[in-house]
Amino acid sequence: MTAKDLKHKYLEFFESKGHYIIPGAPIVPENDPTALFTTAGMHPLVPYLLGEKHPAGTRLTDVQKCIRTGDIDEVGDAWHLTFFEMLGNWSLGDYGKKEAIQFSFEFLTKVLNIPLEKFAVSVFGGDDLIARDEESAKTWQELGVNPQRIAYLGKEDNWWGPAGQTGPCGPDTEMFYWSGDEEAPETFDGTDKRWVEIWNDVFMIYNKTATGEYVELEQKNVDTGMGVERTVATLAGKTSAYDVDPLFSIVAQVCALFGGVPEDLQPEEIKPVRIIADHLRAATFMLADNVAPSNVEQGYVLRRLIRRAIRYGNELGMNTPFTPQIAEAVIDLMGGFYKELREKREFIMEELLKEEEKFNATLEKGLARFAKLKTCPIGDNSDKCKISATDAFTLFATYGFPIEMTIELAKEKGWHLDQEEVQKEFAKHQELSRQGAEKKFKGGLADNSEITTRMHTATHLMSAALRKVLGDHVFQRGSNITAERIRYDFSHPDKMTAEQLKEVEDLVNEQIQLDLPVVAEEMTLDEAKERGAMGIFENKYGNLVKVYSVGGHSKDASCFSKEICGGPHANKTSELRHFKILKEESSSSGVRRIKAILE
Repeated sequence: MTAKDLKHKYLEFFESKGHYIIPGAPIVPENDPTALFTTAGMHPLVPYLLGEKHPAGTRLTDVQKCIRTGDIDEVGDAWHLTFFEMLGNWSLGDYGKKEAIQFSFEFLTKVLNIPLEKFAVSVFGGDDLIARDEESAKTWQELGVNPQRIAYLGKEDNWWGPAGQTGPCGPDTEMFYWSGDEEAPETFDGTDKRWVEIWNDVFMIYNKTATGEYVELEQKNVDTGMGVERTVATLAGKTSAYDVDPLFSIVAQVCALFGGVPEDLQPEEIKPVRIIADHLRAATFMLADNVAPSNVEQGYVLRRLIRRAIRYGNELGMNTPFTPQIAEAVIDLMGGFYKELREKREFIMEELLKEEEKFNATLEKGLARFAKLKTCPIGDNSDKCKISATDAFTLFATYGFPIEMTIELAKEKGWHLDQEEVQKEFAKHQELSRQGAEKKFKGGLADNSEITTRMHTATHLMSAALRKVLGDHVFQRGSNITAERIRYDFSHPDKMTAEQLKEVEDLVNEQIQLDLPVVAEEMTLDEAKERGAMGIFENKYGNLVKVYSVGGHSKDASCFSKEICGGPHANKTSELRHFKILKEESSSSGVRRIKAILE
């Protein structure tokens, strides 16, 4: 079974169970300040998990492309990936534990034909605050799962969330497949790595408060997740996600560039090849969703992935530009399902080539700088020469020069470099990053407070005002809204003048003073387009969408703004009080950025 087969079977099955197939969301979350990338299928659905009505109903299913970089140093082993596909089905206040488990069991045993002898599950074992999940365990037993194959585990294993300090959370039940060659043991032991987790059903039935209490949610939800690559590889009897398509073919393309084949990889070549395949697949998808290499946020992560891939390519002898060739393979393999890859082919190729040429120049500068860093306290005796850990880290932070290369070069020249001190420098950097992440995530998965709701509406007004002032070429390229400010990226080639900024600001404030209604309507995507509603990422929408119009109904030509959006929004513009632009600057090539506030 291929990844394509699994995705088709999954969506078809849940559609037959009354679930509406929704398109996956872009890799960059829309209007969510708590995360740089979409990390799970439920991420784009947070407003609906918190009570917003979804246009497609209360039963949903999709395939979601995800990016996670927390384990980037582990990428290249058998299972860790930066980019992966996640299958999911959701109940938004509809069915509960029993039906969710029944659906999972039927799909695994009837559609994928997994025998009970190779099947086991775990459920939440309870703690001082929450009782153990007897309902889930009972449901599994009623379906025929041997009680010895049901493990009761703690919160570290069978509890999800909240993503921040507060928010939706709850127990989960995980499903495992026996991957060993021998017969599966009668009793399930979750520490035995031959039991591979392939699916997870999360029951979001609690809200964790700021005081640490768990309060039952009024709308109880089910959120499930099945990793495509892991499941396909496991069921195929493979021991690595890189041994099945599409990753296997991408790995083969990498090997072809230095004259090898996957089967002949030497141990020292396996990890670099996998890293190149993984990182450039992730980079290709990021570029397709309009992320461009830069030194901040998503662009910084993209740049790091591309540069890591280039460094490992250089180690394998690929000294001429090769990243576009790997991207071409990704597009050919996955562009049928993800149309945006083919639509953005030219942009992807141009950006990769530009970044590769830039990094090769950076490497030259880094090498020149490296040669000047040594200190030789005893004459010119190279055995006594050394490089300080601070200088090594500066090479990385300032020049983008990989720390591994600094270590290798120092070793080749016989210069001393205290790797423990280097790790301490990295630890300082990681601590700063951790503190920044805690600040970013302190509000939970998404902040739907009154102030951010008003900021969201102000963003719609600003978007419309920008098009009126600058022209119809202006489209949103990303946004990040917090309780403190709006950050909005849009397509425009030139720096805005002070007069243009004032005109946009005045237009928005004029609408605020007019006390216009903000009207929400559900309609088909075609109807929304006919009425002139703006869509940020059209490929993410299903057939039914929600349109927010400022100044009347969407069919009214006099409306100031009409946008396809999940909400939530203010009820009328006067709630916004006063809009002020703080700054306008470049975000990336052809993209400008505005930072604004409500006073």
